[in-house]
Amino acid sequence: MANLLNEEVSKQIKEALAPMQNEITMVLFTKEGGCNTCEETEQLLSEIKELNDKILVEVKDFDKDKEDVKKYKITDVPTFVMLDDKKQYKGVRFQGIPAGHEINSFLSAIVFMSGLDLGLDSKVLDRLAKIDKPVDIKVFVTLSCPHCPGAVATAHSLAMLNENIEASMIEAQTFQELSVKHKVSGVPKIVINDEYELVGNHPIDAFLTELEKI
Repeated sequence: MANLLNEEVSKQIKEALAPMQNEITMVLFTKEGGCNTCEETEQLLSEIKELNDKILVEVKDFDKDKEDVKKYKITDVPTFVMLDDKKQYKGVRFQGIPAGHEINSFLSAIVFMSGLDLGLDSKVLDRLAKIDKPVDIKVFVTLSCPHCPGAVATAHSLAMLNENIEASMIEAQTFQELSVKHKVSGVPKIVINDEYELVGNHPIDAFLTELEKI
C-alpha cells in the first residue's frame, strides 16, 4: 500500500508534533478479515510513529488479546487508545481512522497526552474536578467535517484531566450500527452516557453543563 501521508503533509505533522514532552503509546486493536479500515488505521499510526521518536505503537488482535480487550473495554475494530508516559490509560480513544479533518484532533491528543499543558482556566478545572461519577462521551464524526475535530479535542481534554471520564471519537460511516442506534443525522454529534446529547462544536462550558446533570 502506498504511503497515506505525502512528503509535504509529513513535514507539517512533524512540526505539529514538535512540542511533545514525553513518550505516549497508542494501543491499536484490529482483527483479520471483516474489518473496515483496520489496515489503513494501522498504516496511519505507523507513519505517524516514524515522525517522532516519542511515539510508540502496539498492535493487538481483537480476537486473541482478550485480556487487553477487556482492560480497555474495546467493543469493535479498528479502535485505539492512548497511554501516557507511564503507560496509564487516560480515557482517550479513537474508533475508526482519524484521517481527513480528524487528523487535527489526533495530533492534538498526541501532543497533550505527552504532557503539554492544556491551558484551561481555573474555573473550568474547578468544575471538572467535581465530576465524580462515570462519564462516557461519544463524539460521532465524519472525516469531511471541519467542525468535528474541535468537539473531539474538547472531549479528549476532559478525559485527560478527570479519571472518571472516557471520550471516544467515533467515525460514523465505519460504525454505522452505532450511528443508527444514536440517531446520528448531523455531526459532530456528542452523546454523553447514552442520555444527554449535543450537536455541533460546542465550547467546553457546554460539555461541563451536560456532565453536571449526571
